[in-house]
Amino acid sequence: MPQLASTDWLIILMYMLGAMGLGVAMRSSVKSSRDYYQAGRSLPTWVCATAFVGASFGALEVIGMGAAGAAFGFRASLYFLLGNVPVLLFVALFMLPIYFGSGAVTLPGYLGLRFDSKTRVLSAGLFVAMTLASAGIALFIVARVFVALRIFDQLFFAYGWPRKGIFLVCILLAVVPVTIYVTIAGVRGTVVSQVVQFFLLVVGILPAVWIGLKNFGGWSGMHASLGPMVPQAITGMGPSGMAGVVVVLGFVLGAARGTTDFRVLQIAMAARNADAARRIGVVAAGALLAVPFLLILPGAIAIALPTPQSKTIVRNENGTIYHEITIVPRVISEGRGLVPALIDPATNNVRVDDSGHTQLDYGMATPSLITHSLTTGLLGLAITALLASLMSGVASSVSAVSAVFACDLYQPLSRKPPSDANLLRAARWAAAVGVLLSVGAAFAVAAFDSRGSEIFLSTWLIAVVLVFSVLQAPQAATFALGVFTRRISGRGAFAGLIAGVVVALLHHGLTLPLGAHAGLSGGWITVIHRYPSVLAQLGFTVASSFLANLGVAWAESQRARTRSEADIKTRKRELTFSGPAKARWNRPEILAALVMLVTLVLALVFA
Repeated sequence: MPQLASTDWLIILMYMLGAMGLGVAMRSSVKSSRDYYQAGRSLPTWVCATAFVGASFGALEVIGMGAAGAAFGFRASLYFLLGNVPVLLFVALFMLPIYFGSGAVTLPGYLGLRFDSKTRVLSAGLFVAMTLASAGIALFIVARVFVALRIFDQLFFAYGWPRKGIFLVCILLAVVPVTIYVTIAGVRGTVVSQVVQFFLLVVGILPAVWIGLKNFGGWSGMHASLGPMVPQAITGMGPSGMAGVVVVLGFVLGAARGTTDFRVLQIAMAARNADAARRIGVVAAGALLAVPFLLILPGAIAIALPTPQSKTIVRNENGTIYHEITIVPRVISEGRGLVPALIDPATNNVRVDDSGHTQLDYGMATPSLITHSLTTGLLGLAITALLASLMSGVASSVSAVSAVFACDLYQPLSRKPPSDANLLRAARWAAAVGVLLSVGAAFAVAAFDSRGSEIFLSTWLIAVVLVFSVLQAPQAATFALGVFTRRISGRGAFAGLIAGVVVALLHHGLTLPLGAHAGLSGGWITVIHRYPSVLAQLGFTVASSFLANLGVAWAESQRARTRSEADIKTRKRELTFSGPAKARWNRPEILAALVMLVTLVLALVFA
């Protein structure tokens, strides 16, 4: 059990008070709705670039990448780099100028310009649902991690409070500061918090990585301890099949998020001009090259360290025999390295697969390494970094929701055009209500987790898969149609988006991975097919949704056009992709080429 000293608590308290204080201090800079959700397009490029990177590393990424390192070894870096860096470079060089040049404030707003109002409203609704669900999952993850680490147990025991309240306290620690600085300062407060969170992650986690590698005797010692990492319980397939699926899904996930996730792109769209937006994306892509060493490596170190076991030491001092007994809980001793076993909440027993092998709680890899390796002061910094990653992810989600609600739901659905003051008020109310809905989503995920019905994956990971495949993947197809084609009409885009969501829901409701129970993992309608793994189910869900969107949109656009050919050629030309000719070979392109070259070199090394 980690022992937080007064110094550690002071660091955590100072960060929380500082985050709220910054929000209050920036209140005077918000005088209009544009100041609130675009920061007046006045922030420096380096600040936006740092915040762009910080927004990409919320709680889902920090915990999830550590889990990938523990499950797949350091080769997960290969999947991450090939699935994210090329996509982000493409978005930075080609798509951000289109989004920025359209004059749209939000990504659903771009769809409104490219297609029509009903497509804009539907996309906005899907984005709000997806973002609040993701924020709720992030809240659940970190609250669950803090409960498992037992860092608040001493405080609750000292005052006689029930331990069940720790989950709520952990959530409140994150949402109270976020509610204050987002509702007051908007995007500007979010950007500043993300910059602070990025530096906290570096300062908080790198010492644990350094100490872990030192315990192995260096890089070669870690690789020798890792051995072959083939998590059959997760993939249900061999190494080659696993690698193919993960590389493909890494690219699909990276492409969908990079092109449609307004939580991250909002920062670039708040840049001073299109060139600044491109530089922000390219610099952020370069910063991703350090992610494997910062977020994936801790998971690989955690699972490669020796597994703690109960032991008894007998010593004789002056004729007196002393027995020093160290009792290690079963959840740890039956795990691997510092990664504990996965506990079934319904039975409180260790989960096993059909072959009798213990299932591991990969999400605890990075937190376990932190609490095992760090001492007073450094431990406080690392815990603060985990808390900051949660707050940053929730803040970017709530900030994006407030902008989308005000610009793409409240404004177009109002009977008369609202004033700027009313837009600002609606955005702030949306931020506050969004926080409450995120908390509700966190408790909903906790309710599913308490049932213990998922026998091979953590509930939060299954929830992430469900949210992505049903809500984000269909939108990725619509944005692709908007950017790369000029022949899709508004009715076609609207029909395709509905078809993509419906097909994704049907496919998820009719299929189930092997070893899973009907429910959150799928099969909630009936089970007509079982996939060998959750990754295979996700891949086919995304593919079917994407193809259904494209097919229906094209067919409807060919059947009945609602705009003239002249309007299609003139109005849509500047809102669609026209190839690399738009790019000027200046500094962003040269830097992007260098980043891509380093990415390929690192991919070869990691392979």
